[in-house]
Amino acid sequence: MRRLSTSLHDALRKLLGVFDMKLSIVIPAHNESVDIEFTVLHLHERLATEQIDHEILVVNDHSTDGTEEILAGLCRRLPAVRCLNNPYSPGFGLAVRWGLENFTGDAVAIYMGDASDRPEDVAAFFRTMIEDGVDCVFGSRFVEGGRVVDYPYPKLVLNRIVNHGIRLLFNLRYNDVTNAFKLYRRHVIAGVQPILSHHFNLTVELPLKAIIRGYTFSVVPNHWINRKTGESKLKIKEMGSRYLFIILYCFIEKWLSRGDYVSKREKLKSRGGQPI
Repeated sequence: MRRLSTSLHDALRKLLGVFDMKLSIVIPAHNESVDIEFTVLHLHERLATEQIDHEILVVNDHSTDGTEEILAGLCRRLPAVRCLNNPYSPGFGLAVRWGLENFTGDAVAIYMGDASDRPEDVAAFFRTMIEDGVDCVFGSRFVEGGRVVDYPYPKLVLNRIVNHGIRLLFNLRYNDVTNAFKLYRRHVIAGVQPILSHHFNLTVELPLKAIIRGYTFSVVPNHWINRKTGESKLKIKEMGSRYLFIILYCFIEKWLSRGDYVSKREKLKSRGGQPI
């Protein structure tokens, strides 16, 4: 009876496409020696419990605090964990780009190394992608079921202003474009090339290009928890002009490429997608 139950369970999972997809998680890590082991271990434990075929690809972004040694130890202990050094100049976007050039899965999520994202949200994103049959899954911390914990108030206000501006400029319903935590199928990553961003503006470039170029997406709530230790890598004063550049770049692409993606969007619309 137990063997029959297991076989039925496996058949159901195969029907849903779980066995046909491998999930990669790219984690950029710059001086995350305090949090990175906790982050990787809890993420791996959750995905293993959910029986999701996965790899956790951590990109060491020129750390100077022992992060690289910790990652080496994790790689020796866990076959599902891979560790690479960022060969480019230091920068969140460049570290993520190196991960996106080297992941092996059918879909890839961008996940923070400071434990601000939750492993259960990764599993929920993956299930949503399979069940909805979409190209991307975007998280929102500002819809029912979403939550932010200890978000610094000045950053929260600025976040909402920037996201509201993006919604108006691009005529979007999605309200958390700057949220780094997103999931993309492999062909989407190929389809949004070339990636220009070197820093945190990558979190805006990828979803805006995916939307502009006609890929389907679902939005699900996720939680964000402010780091308890270490220092935030996002420096608002340094990032303003970079965010503005990439927003304007995508806006220009949207208007100058009008008609280039029309047929693709119409096809996606017939499948129930959410094109712009």
